[in-house]
Amino acid sequence: MTRWKHIDALVTGGGDVTLGRIGPVRCAAVAADEDQQLAALVRKRRESLEDFLSRLDTAIEDAQEHDQFIDEING
Repeated sequence: MTRWKHIDALVTGGGDVTLGRIGPVRCAAVAADEDQQLAALVRKRRESLEDFLSRLDTAIEDAQEHDQFIDEING
């Protein structure tokens, strides 16, 4: 089983994940499918990359399965 199965499924299915600097945000992650942005997260101070990716994976799941979208970049 893939550790971050929702990230894997999104990318394998033609979606997109961007990780890195986004404007003034030093480290962020944005996940989108062909239709919409699913999640936009800002890496917390002292948050490990593994924890950040796990949080992104959960945010993608929440968007796809529960229509709960997180946008920490734009408010």
